[in-house]
Amino acid sequence: MNTLTGLLVIALGSFCQSSSYVPINKVRQWSWENFWLVQGIFAWIVFPLLGAMLSVPSGSSLMEILSSDSLAALKAMAFGSLWGVGGLTFGLSMRYLGVAMGQSLSLGLCAAVGTLLPAIVSKEDLFHGSGLILLIGVCLTIAGIAVIGYAGALRSKQMSDEDRAQAIKDFALTKGLLIAVISGVMSACFSLGLEAGKTLQIEGMKPLFAALPATFMVTLGGFFTNAVYCLYKNFTNHIFGDYADVKVLGGNVLFCALAGVLWYSQFFGLSLGKGFLTASDTLMILSFCILMALNVVFSNVWGIILKEWKGCSKKTIVVLIVGIVVLIISSFLPQLV
Repeated sequence: MNTLTGLLVIALGSFCQSSSYVPINKVRQWSWENFWLVQGIFAWIVFPLLGAMLSVPSGSSLMEILSSDSLAALKAMAFGSLWGVGGLTFGLSMRYLGVAMGQSLSLGLCAAVGTLLPAIVSKEDLFHGSGLILLIGVCLTIAGIAVIGYAGALRSKQMSDEDRAQAIKDFALTKGLLIAVISGVMSACFSLGLEAGKTLQIEGMKPLFAALPATFMVTLGGFFTNAVYCLYKNFTNHIFGDYADVKVLGGNVLFCALAGVLWYSQFFGLSLGKGFLTASDTLMILSFCILMALNVVFSNVWGIILKEWKGCSKKTIVVLIVGIVVLIISSFLPQLV
């Protein structure tokens, strides 16, 4: 029962993350860099800090937890800065390859590297017993993402030449593949950061919140990377004045805050969910891969709700549904075997 509860908590966090794109569309008259920086303050500093505070036992402080293993805290933050590069290049991969191919390659690599590398470092046997289940789960996740990517490619073919050119006007296969690989590997550093920071614990901490201090250090590192880029673009494009537009400031900050808390929910849910999965080492390692798989599932469910797949052929919809089903199976595989 605990295992099912943990998976459902992770699924709820994933659904919230996929829903974060709804308030994003409500932001008005701001460039992408303006929005990304403000929502990042909430998603990577404010809410992760509040989450980390939940882990503090009575009579202790967050600094006491972070200083309990200063090297681990710095490692988590360093991996976070690399993960921040992955987030920035993720958008570029879709720019040069299109949403279907770019997202499939980046998220597939992120899920695989972010799950398998910690297992390899911990000398997990990936060809026998629980290690084999882990490997099969990762392969199923990659397969599901690839199928959904194929559905996206079919959808693209059904678009007019004008719409297709507009959607991928900067198509560049070689450059796009290189950036997608960088994005996938760098994005996986979030999982490596959590692994590096798992020793940030002191006596009296509740297991449910034990991973939240490490999560805060990873997102803090990611914020610095993204903030440097966004502030640089603000300066070069002369758009600092956009923040001073009082007509949209209040509403935009509110929508950024909402997007931020929804985005952070995925890792808050991952931390809480793992607290229910401690009886299974396989699920503890596979949890990051499960989160990535469910992110793709719910993102495409929102795509269906928002009619992004409207007008597609029956074959395309069937392929999309098959991909979603494969990802759901991969998420609950350890429970099925």
